[in-house]
Amino acid sequence: MPRDQDTIYLSFDDGPHPEVTTWVLEMLNKYNAKATFFCVGENIDKYPAVFKKLISEGHSFGNHTHNHLKGWKISTPQYLENVLEAEAVISRFTKHTEDQKLFRPPYGKIKPSQVKRLQLLNYKIVMWDSLSADFDASISAEDCFNNVIENSKAGSIVVFHDSEKASEKLKKVLPKVLAYYSEKGFNFKGL
Repeated sequence: MPRDQDTIYLSFDDGPHPEVTTWVLEMLNKYNAKATFFCVGENIDKYPAVFKKLISEGHSFGNHTHNHLKGWKISTPQYLENVLEAEAVISRFTKHTEDQKLFRPPYGKIKPSQVKRLQLLNYKIVMWDSLSADFDASISAEDCFNNVIENSKAGSIVVFHDSEKASEKLKKVLPKVLAYYSEKGFNFKGL
């Protein structure tokens, strides 16, 4: 992403989740911030109202497989089938234009053959340069905050998780990150 503008690109993986994603949306609204949500298809199926809400509030979204698969452990055809299953769920609520088809591989790992096939389907594979590690039970909320602050600068893509597993740390860290960068004059945009 461009490094010449004071913009941070927050992203949230693994939702939507009825309590956690809804809380994230409330926090983002307080700071007039937009973000990108990489959604798991089966969670969109379970919580369609939450998915519709994040779209209606102007946030970006992407595909995160249907079942949060470990791509390196399964065949490329199986992986693509799962991505397309998630795409079918997403398509029930909105249509991607070709420049909106974003994909983030669960765990940030993907086989080169899977990358090639997804690119043929016009997906933009989105990784990150700042991982909060909000999912990691072995680190504190302070360490999580420091992960973001120490690794983010203008144009950074930051990863959080809108999941139950990450929610305790997320609720401590996200408000501090939003306040920290807002005070420095940064904007928050979706991809």
